[in-house]
Amino acid sequence: MAITATGLRKSYGDHVVLDGLDLRVPRGTVFALLGPNGAGKTTTVQILSTLITADRGRAEVAGHDVARDPHGVRRAIGVTGQFSAVDNLLTGEENLLLMADLAHLDRREGRRRVARLLDRFDLVDAAKKPASTYSGGMRRRLDLAMTLVGEPRLIFLDEPTTGLDPRSRHAMWQIIRGLVADGVTIFLTTQYLEEADQLADRIAVLNGGRLVAEGTAAELKRLIPGGHVRLRFADAHMLDLAAEALDGSSRDDADLTLDVPGDGGVHQLRALLDRLDDAAVEVQDLSVHTPDLDDVFFALTTERTAPR
Repeated sequence: MAITATGLRKSYGDHVVLDGLDLRVPRGTVFALLGPNGAGKTTTVQILSTLITADRGRAEVAGHDVARDPHGVRRAIGVTGQFSAVDNLLTGEENLLLMADLAHLDRREGRRRVARLLDRFDLVDAAKKPASTYSGGMRRRLDLAMTLVGEPRLIFLDEPTTGLDPRSRHAMWQIIRGLVADGVTIFLTTQYLEEADQLADRIAVLNGGRLVAEGTAAELKRLIPGGHVRLRFADAHMLDLAAEALDGSSRDDADLTLDVPGDGGVHQLRALLDRLDDAAVEVQDLSVHTPDLDDVFFALTTERTAPR
């Protein structure tokens, strides 16, 4: 396992931020931690990356005990936080070379890694320009490239695409997929549920400092009821006929729609349309609605105000 945590607890005064958190993250995967503001996501990352200590509990990261061997943890990981660590006064290349110096790489090896990362992150043309001139997407790519100078096998990405436009976000997703293909483990926190759906092998939902659900995106979606087929009709008469033919459906007279509970699979749709044909009902429009991660998020979490 890349990460194992048992019974992690953290409080600030009377406020409990983490309340007995257990985690297991396999190597070479993307593990996403979701939750509302104040759920404890950033605190979890800070404990696992040795930035703060837990009050109770135990954790191992990359085979090193977080409390007993924090230096071992730091040598094995990279951290990209919510806010960029880029130095605006330096060029992109200089930022990377600084990280190479901090990683105690010799000059030749440092320059080799920097050149490779500039190419990988599409920053060659901007390498000699001050980071202050970079767009938001370029800054996030540079920030992640700086994390990779030390070639960590486990990377914490704390909301890495916050504030990015859709094109830049998708570019960052491609970079993350490439890292995982190379065997890197990604621990991701994000406010974008689509991001977790797209990237994560497993997703954990944190609420009030406790883990309330964990599984693949598909497994979490199956926890939530509410799938249905929505039928729209041209007039109230057709809506009445359909409501009579389809017991258990719910109608909206204003929108002339009928919602029929179900998963919207082929067999259900075929049977549904056959029943409507038998009742001489004409459907103007049909759409299938299944629960998504938004539904999971809202069903499992509550908004909470907290300092972290």
